[in-house]
Amino acid sequence: MKNQRAVIVMALAVVFGLAAVALAAQWLLNAPAASAGRIAVAVADIDIGQRLAPEMVKLVDWPADSVPKGAFADPQKLAGRVLRTSVLAGEPLSEAKLAPAGTLGGLSALIAEGKRAITVRVNDVIGVAGFALPGNYVDIIVSTETEPQPRPQGGERERNISKIVLERILVLAVAQEVSRDETKPKVVNAVTLEVTPEQAEKLDLARSVGTLSLALRNQVDPAAAATLGATKDSLLPAPGAALRQVALPVQAPQPRPQLRRPRAAPPQRHCVGVINGLHTSQECF
Repeated sequence: MKNQRAVIVMALAVVFGLAAVALAAQWLLNAPAASAGRIAVAVADIDIGQRLAPEMVKLVDWPADSVPKGAFADPQKLAGRVLRTSVLAGEPLSEAKLAPAGTLGGLSALIAEGKRAITVRVNDVIGVAGFALPGNYVDIIVSTETEPQPRPQGGERERNISKIVLERILVLAVAQEVSRDETKPKVVNAVTLEVTPEQAEKLDLARSVGTLSLALRNQVDPAAAATLGATKDSLLPAPGAALRQVALPVQAPQPRPQLRRPRAAPPQRHCVGVINGLHTSQECF
């Protein structure tokens, strides 16, 4: 009896399981197919500033509800376009990653509208030991001499000064390399910067009147550095401007009251009178 009941339960479980599988398969067959599109992606890694060729692009299936904005469905529209950013293999190509149509390849494609590119000569010290890489931001410091100014007490003020003249300047290229994927330091002799026309004029004047230095800054730090510049007077105080120590009156230490010891009582002496004939005396002991 018990075995018969167990067989019945197992049979019912198998029937219900088969029914569930059949219903799930029927639902999947009747469900509407997800719409898909075909967009252009990179066949291999492509560096920034390169001109696209037909063999660099291919079409792949892509879910229609997640197609990137500005993606291309026709690879022919990408022929001759120049990349503004580096692209990895399989990454979709969109209008935001491309320079305007008609732009020639190279560094000119990376310059933003209204900006200019200017190159300054650097060395391993000025170039922050090679850590000023494309895509980083730097501040420009100039060390020069100012016009002599009279001192209130006579003479002239120190003329040497170091001052930050430009802040948050984008590094476009180091030497002839514009790739932004490399993170290793590169010691080069020239750095190309992206500046406005006014900043280009200041930078050209700064490098002609003094020596330049680059100060690497955080890429997400937009705060301005409000400084007055450093001079020898602010770096090293003049001998006459040294702080004088004011002599404060020192109170002489008051003598401590000395405790007087009580005088010891003189020892008690015993005296006797001595009569010697007509003379008398007193002997004490």
